[in-house]
Order: sequence, then structure tokens, then C-alpha cells
Amino acid sequence: MTRSRLLVTVVSLVSLLSVIAYAQNPPSSKSEERITREVRHELLMLPYFGVFDYIAYKVDDGTVTLLGQVVRPSLKSDAENVVKRIEGVDRVENQIEVLPPSSQDDRLRIALFRAIYEYPALQKYELGVLKPIRIVVKNGHVTLEGVVDSEADKNMVNVRANGVPGIFSVTNNLQVVKG
Repeated sequence: MTRSRLLVTVVSLVSLLSVIAYAQNPPSSKSEERITREVRHELLMLPYFGVFDYIAYKVDDGTVTLLGQVVRPSLKSDAENVVKRIEGVDRVENQIEVLPPSSQDDRLRIALFRAIYEYPALQKYELGVLKPIRIVVKNGHVTLEGVVDSEADKNMVNVRANGVPGIFSVTNNLQVVKG
């Protein structure tokens, strides 16, 4: 993998939570900007935050609202606990949904991971621990979250996901972020 592809992937990953947080609620003060940066950092450092989990957040006057879907119930509480400890955070509204356990959804997650990340044109996104393309599966319905480098990559991910047998629908919420 070339150094430039690695840099693009790292930039995309760092942009993932920044884009999501800013789009939902642009910070209105220096304090909120600091809290936003710290929330992003703490969430990215969660040890069990994986490719099948999606966490977004918004900061509003000392209140952090956590959104998204996770596979493990402990990840929901871990996210809330690390955000609570940030200086300036008065309250945390944890609206993260814990996805229901399902062997069928687990099978689809693995098939989707392989279809997307093992496809040669998309392998650049496989670098690193935190993947920029999040795969959320609930009752056979798929939502793709995160960032990619181009509209072509976004469309290719969509085609690959729709090609996995057993999926009822695919919602492609990927955002294009140029490095």
C-alpha cells in the first residue's frame, strides 16, 4: 500500500466522526469545539468500537447526545461513561440503539465485510483498526455509514452491498470526503 493511500485512509477515518458531529450540530463556541474534539477522541479510543458499530454525536451547550447503533450493549454504556468524564459535559443523552442479537445478521455482517473490504478497488479502506465504512445490519436491513474518497467509491460500496444474498434493503449514508 502506498504512503499516499495510507494518508487518505487516515484522513478519511479522522474525518469520519468530525463530519458527522459537525453536520449534525456545528459548534457555537470555543468550549463546544473543545468538547466536540474530546468526544470524537474518546469515542475513537473505545476498545470494542468496530466496523459493525456506528456512533454519532452532537454537542449543545454542555449536553452531548449520543446516537447510532452498536452490536454490544457494553459499547453503549462505555461510550456514555467516557463522554461523561469530559470537562464541560454537564449531561449525556444516550440514544444509542443496541442491535438485537441475530445469527442471520451476523452472517450478513461477515458477508458484507468481505464483499466490501476484500474487493480489490476498495481494499484501501481496509487499512487501520478503525474502518471508515461502517456496516450496520438490523433484521436483514443494511445501513452504510462513514466516509469514502469519491462518489465512484460510494457507488461501488453500494453495488457490492446490494450483491450480498439475503439482504432486504441497503441505505447508503456514506459521505464523500476529499483528502
